[in-house]
Amino acid sequence: MSKKSEHWDAIYGSRSSSSVSWYQRDPTVSLRLITANSSIESSVIDVGAGASLLVDRLIAIGYGDVTLLDVSAAALSEVIARLGESADRVSRVVGDVLSWRPERTYDVWHDRAVFHFLTCPEDQARYVGVAASALGTGAKLVIGVFADDGPTECSGLDVQRFHADDLERLFGDFFTMEFDERERHVTPGGVSQSFIWAVLRRKGS
Repeated sequence: MSKKSEHWDAIYGSRSSSSVSWYQRDPTVSLRLITANSSIESSVIDVGAGASLLVDRLIAIGYGDVTLLDVSAAALSEVIARLGESADRVSRVVGDVLSWRPERTYDVWHDRAVFHFLTCPEDQARYVGVAASALGTGAKLVIGVFADDGPTECSGLDVQRFHADDLERLFGDFFTMEFDERERHVTPGGVSQSFIWAVLRRKGS
């Protein structure tokens, strides 16, 4: 087991998933950005899915090709147990996105709060390369990270804060920025956190 897996399994094993700082009862922004200009036939991969309720919402509106990728087996096991019979409609990958090798392509890549844990340029570039290999021409990448006025650490780990221009530059070799927006997330403990969201399209290869 990697140190990353140990870290996140310990968090999900010691705390309720509804009490962690990133918890959202209604993942409104994620759902809106994923479903915009896509259909329920679209394939979606949720990177760093954790125990998020996003997959529940996607299944409820008819999405039938959803893949969850997370380094924490504990988090994904919680999701599968929660989904019950609907879990058959979900694929699960336990692993680190930086070492993952996609065996197929997807229509939508979603990441809320993974990329900002990558604080070195090499890891950021590796992430972009993996995303590019997982998405065909015209596919959509939806990403949410801490904004330039957001937190400087999360769950005991340092994070990097971003401006929309940073994301456009970092992903620019393979993706075209469509738009960005800001979100003010309020944690279960009442702390306000600033996020920046970006929607990018995979360029032709």
